[in-house]
Amino acid sequence: MAQDNTSWLLLILPIFLILLFKWYSKSAISKSSLPSPPKLPVIGNLHQLGLYPHRTLHSLAQKYGPLMLLHLGRKPVLAVSSAEAAREVMKTHDLVFSNRPKLKMFDMLLYGKDVASAPCGEYWRQLRSICVLHLLSNKMVQSLRGVREEETSIMMEKIKHACSANRSVNLSELFSSIANDVVCSRVALGRKYGEGSGRKFTELRDNFGELMGSSVIGDYIPWLDWLGHVNGFYARAHAVAEEFDRFLEAVVEGHMNRPKEAYDSTEGDDDFVDLLLSLQRTNSVGFPIDRSAMKAVILDMFAAGTDTTHTVLGWTMTELLKHPNAMKKLQDEVKNVKRDRSHIITEEDTDHMPYLKAVLKETLRLHPPVPLLMPRESMQEIKLLGHHIDTKTQVAVNAWAAARDPVHWNTPQQFKPERFLNSSIDYKGLDFQLIPFGAGRRGCPGTQLAMALNELVIANVVFHFDWSLPNGEQGKDLDMSETAGLTVHKRVPLQVVALPRNK
Repeated sequence: MAQDNTSWLLLILPIFLILLFKWYSKSAISKSSLPSPPKLPVIGNLHQLGLYPHRTLHSLAQKYGPLMLLHLGRKPVLAVSSAEAAREVMKTHDLVFSNRPKLKMFDMLLYGKDVASAPCGEYWRQLRSICVLHLLSNKMVQSLRGVREEETSIMMEKIKHACSANRSVNLSELFSSIANDVVCSRVALGRKYGEGSGRKFTELRDNFGELMGSSVIGDYIPWLDWLGHVNGFYARAHAVAEEFDRFLEAVVEGHMNRPKEAYDSTEGDDDFVDLLLSLQRTNSVGFPIDRSAMKAVILDMFAAGTDTTHTVLGWTMTELLKHPNAMKKLQDEVKNVKRDRSHIITEEDTDHMPYLKAVLKETLRLHPPVPLLMPRESMQEIKLLGHHIDTKTQVAVNAWAAARDPVHWNTPQQFKPERFLNSSIDYKGLDFQLIPFGAGRRGCPGTQLAMALNELVIANVVFHFDWSLPNGEQGKDLDMSETAGLTVHKRVPLQVVALPRNK
């Protein structure tokens, strides 16, 4: 019996090796003249990505250039690491690169129907139009100003209470809470949830972000897809998706079961669920919005809106604590605009704070919340900067690398908000050396909503309080390590001591 098994093995092994060689040789053939790091059989360059792909790709770009071709399994991936290359992808040839690749996590976690991951086509255009015109329009953002200011005032009271009790403040937790309360609960869902629910939101959101940022072997080597079942990765993703779905289903049902007169509220009182239900009832957008699409859009707001917002807030305060001169300069600016500390800073006040805006731009430059933008995919063969790009080539735009390019930035590793004071460079997708929210057709439509809250919160926390680190630690000692995942947070929570400033 053993001899028979050995004979079969000796017969099958050469055939397997021949097929593997042919597969590898075929996958290596490419019309592209792009530089490409050496790859291994079967897995290609997958082993090189590591926990922090934005840093890995930045390092590889130093050797192979800002436009290089990777092979993740058999999938060609174009890595873009400079402003010039990003402009070609996201502006000059934006339509060609407006598709999203079909990835397992998109389907499992986002219903395959959300705005962020939907493939380019009529459905995506209609859904994005709903977000831009109805959910995230300038008029809607302005109408929610009272919500942002009210929640910011509540946050200030929480910090004051911690001060009076001589307790340190976990700013990471507070920033997460206000992002949930404003972006998710008040704006998207129409109500706030209790403290226990808030912790559950945070846990779900963190799991969601980690899963979305994970490389799934089955996306790149289909015949190894079974590994995702064996190691429990797919089971975990299904559990997160099911928990989100139960929650979102209850939210939609709760809105649908409201008395009819509740839908006749004055403009500005409606949350996103109300608006989506109204559009569904009146069919005023020209295509049906089914329940899955509705939940997918709400999930986009929940995951993208809260996660990126509290991430930016956390990194901003970390940099200010690390650079006390910048903190003092910002506090002086805020004090000059509003001297009465018995009231919160309003959004009208922040309009007159150029250094505040510079601080946030510099934070977004050094710490883009999604450093490796959501992947795109080419819809046809194209020449890009003289190089041939095949159809269905996946594109990874490294916003983190472009924002640290010494070609465009003097001393790019340093935190210097002053660089933006006499500069027209902005984060709205027109300046490709600063694209924390993406650009072009696939740019984030919620930028204005997120930044309005970021400006308001940072202005208030530096206006009402002086900040220091516990146990006599200095800003230079702050741990700047990152989490892994789609959104990159500060890994160690920001625990600080607050002292009310003199009036």
